[in-house]
Amino acid sequence: MGDIFAQVVDGKLVDQTSGSSKTDSKKTSNDSLDKNAFLQLLVAEMQYQDPLEPTTNTEYVSQFATFSQLEATQNVELQGKIQMANNLVGEQVIMKVTNSDTGKTTYESGQVDYVYLENDKVFLSIAGSLYNVDNLDTVVDAKYLDAVNLAEMVTNMINKIPRADEITLENRGAIEQAREVYDELTAYQKQYVSEDTVLKLTASEAALKKLS
Repeated sequence: MGDIFAQVVDGKLVDQTSGSSKTDSKKTSNDSLDKNAFLQLLVAEMQYQDPLEPTTNTEYVSQFATFSQLEATQNVELQGKIQMANNLVGEQVIMKVTNSDTGKTTYESGQVDYVYLENDKVFLSIAGSLYNVDNLDTVVDAKYLDAVNLAEMVTNMINKIPRADEITLENRGAIEQAREVYDELTAYQKQYVSEDTVLKLTASEAALKKLS
C-alpha cells in the first residue's frame, strides 16, 4: 500500500477542501465508497489517531461491519436489477426519459434487445440506444402496443382530412385511403380509434358523396 498523506486534527482526517472532519466515509464521484477505498481510509484513521484518545478496536469493527452490510445490500439490489432486466429481454417497454439540460420528460417505447452492465448500472438496449433500467415506466403487451400505434396512424390520417363543409373532390384520395386502412384494422385495434374520429371519417364520406 502506498503512503497516505492527510492533515490530522484531534486524531481525525480533515477534508482539505471544506475543513470538515471525515471519520467513517469518503465520497467518490458517484457518491459511493468501494471496499478498497474504505480500507485505506480505515488504515489512515488508525495511523493518525490521537494517541491520547485512541479509537477502540470495537469501533473499527463496527465501522467495517456497517460498511460490509451496506455493500451487501447494494449487491443484492444490483443483482435484483440485473435479474429484472434479463427478464425484460424480448419484451415491449416504455421508458421515461428526462432531458438533463431542459428537464423535459419524454417517453420512448420499443423492444428490449439485450442488457448492458457498466459501473454497477444496468441498461436496456432498445433500438440501438441504451436506457437505465431505473427509467423503466411500463411493460406493455406487444399486441396492445401494435393496436395503439395503428390506431394513432389512422387517427392522424383522418385528422388531416378537412371538415365536412370544406370537403372537395380533391380530398377523395385521402378519404378513401383512410377508410381502407381503418377497415383493415381488427375489432381489437379499432377500439383504440375514438368515436369522434370515426364520425369525422363518416361525415367526410357523406360530404364527398354529395359532390359526386
